[in-house]
Amino acid sequence: MSFLMKGIAYITGAGSGIGKYTAYSFAKQGVRSFALIDRNPLTDTVSQLKKDYPDVQIKAIEMDVTSESAVDHSIAQTAKEFGRIDYAVNNAGIGGKMVTTEDADLEDFERVLSVNTKAVWLCQRAQIRQMLKQEKLSDSPRAYRGTIVNMASMYGIVAPSSTVPATAYATSKHAVMGMTKADASIYASKGIRINAICPGYVATPLIGSTNSDALDAGNEILAKELSKVPLQRLAMAAEIGDAIAFLSSEASSFVVGSGLIIDGGFTAQ
Repeated sequence: MSFLMKGIAYITGAGSGIGKYTAYSFAKQGVRSFALIDRNPLTDTVSQLKKDYPDVQIKAIEMDVTSESAVDHSIAQTAKEFGRIDYAVNNAGIGGKMVTTEDADLEDFERVLSVNTKAVWLCQRAQIRQMLKQEKLSDSPRAYRGTIVNMASMYGIVAPSSTVPATAYATSKHAVMGMTKADASIYASKGIRINAICPGYVATPLIGSTNSDALDAGNEILAKELSKVPLQRLAMAAEIGDAIAFLSSEASSFVVGSGLIIDGGFTAQ
């Protein structure tokens, strides 16, 4: 994949995992100005970006994405620092408790929806408001005022397996897909392109490596789920980051309101 991305990137959940590798993918494709957001320190992401790309400019913001005032302030800070926001990635999210509905509690259900759905909506609203104020980066018919990519999931497209009790998570990700499609339809004609990414199981520090043999022997549920993946492995975070870069770039300029599924074939069966 080779295409040049010019402009300013705003990425939530950029401290680790998919968010961190999305920043790396953007930098690889030419982005040199970043607003990186996470509730935890962004030291690793920032240091690696600066090591690999000495000319990069980074505004690191530690904040709670469920706070309306914090989200609005972060967008204002980014626009003040860099003048605009061209690529927004709403990646921050949580899994919630793995329990069936009869054993679930309201507090956890609301927490999952707050982080995975409400926060995405708060970020998207603030990003749309900013992007409507700015012009396209170029006169190219493939250019837009800005692009937004929301983090959904393959469980925003299909139901989790009966052995994976993740109703709150699936609910939150289906909502993200609805939000993405609704606003994509409204704002495409206004120069803002909105899509979602729908990963399957991804190798993160929480799950393990991409090698099925390296999975914790006690994680029988994940091992069983992995056996359903035709590629027979977890996705690498870098693979998801590259796909997000594609959806954000002019390479996908006619893609609007989609949920790009990257699951190794899990949902194709």
